[in-house]
Amino acid sequence: MKKSVQLFRSGIPIVDNAWGGFYHGGTYLLVGERKTGKTLLSLQYAIEAAKNNEVCLFFTSSRPKDLIIHAASIDVDLENYINQNLIIVVRVAHPTDSEEFKTRDELLNDYLNDLLSVINQYKPEKIIFDEITPYVEFENLNNLQEAFGSLIESIEESGITSLLILREPAAQSSKMIFNVLNSFATGIIHLHKAKESDEEQPGIIEIKPNIGHTEGYFKANYFIEPYKGITTDFKAPKKSTKENNLLDITELQPSKTSLNAIQDLSIPNIYSVNDFKLIVNNQIALYKTTGQPFTIVSLRLNQYSSAETKINFDQLYNAVKTTADKKNKICVIGEKIFILLTKSENGIIEEFINKVHGALKVETSVNVSYLVLKVNQFMNSVEDIFNEFDLEAARTQLNQR
Repeated sequence: MKKSVQLFRSGIPIVDNAWGGFYHGGTYLLVGERKTGKTLLSLQYAIEAAKNNEVCLFFTSSRPKDLIIHAASIDVDLENYINQNLIIVVRVAHPTDSEEFKTRDELLNDYLNDLLSVINQYKPEKIIFDEITPYVEFENLNNLQEAFGSLIESIEESGITSLLILREPAAQSSKMIFNVLNSFATGIIHLHKAKESDEEQPGIIEIKPNIGHTEGYFKANYFIEPYKGITTDFKAPKKSTKENNLLDITELQPSKTSLNAIQDLSIPNIYSVNDFKLIVNNQIALYKTTGQPFTIVSLRLNQYSSAETKINFDQLYNAVKTTADKKNKICVIGEKIFILLTKSENGIIEEFINKVHGALKVETSVNVSYLVLKVNQFMNSVEDIFNEFDLEAARTQLNQR
């Protein structure tokens, strides 16, 4: 398995015990109110990386001295790691209104581009941004999606794992911004603590996966302990037996594509059934919040076709893999191949279908059926979309018989 899909210890107790760590190249959000321990938890992540001789780039508005003192409270000599250039602290100022006649969105877009320049300069394995909230408060959510998506895509393509810290969204506008960021996240860590409680009182830590981490959602009490940092009372559940996992394994790898299973692990836009459903549900939530549309294309072999050229499933599958853009999401379910396209313009959809046909390297019609479904206001979950596909497929088959 390639490094990009391996797990590594994060230094965050519940994540390591429940999920086995973070994915290399993943993007994780750490969300919580002030004084819930977000900075302390991010330091534990940075220190774990440094212990493994990996460079962690730590963006913060705090003074380096403040971070050193913070780390000393959990018995860590942060200055030693800074001197070794294993933890590189980059102090950033909060965005201010521009005097260059730029809109706020243009200004924030420039800030994100500057961040990427710094990342490219240091080439770290890990990134922390404490906190990123002021840099993503775009007025236009479409601008945010484009700018933030471009940043995350560049970071993930470099194999860098990010931990981005956010304030707890309270206002509706903040929640809409969070939904956009969440659509790009591999998983979320949420810290909750009563406002009036002292540090000895436990808080609640929740971890929720968006992509991968099929172990699922977990919650535990957490404690901020002197010289130890953040600890939890989480107890790892017993692992399922191989027999219990057998059905999931066969669902994720249909027999028709078993020969390609090893190859697929290295292709970032091919997803398991569960991951694909999570992604689609996130896209639906994003559509409900921002109006950002998306399209799903379904392809299958048509046994009733009178096409001159007959292809097999592997040929179709390989054509889709070589055609799909890296932003598209691919999933095989049974006899069908689903592709999520984040853009819904008719020209883009038609171009994609034409490219698939071109990749088949045939000049005549082929025995492939295409169904295209654009998200609409009546779709509330991925199951609504799959049901619509099933109905349309049944109608099409009846007409062809």
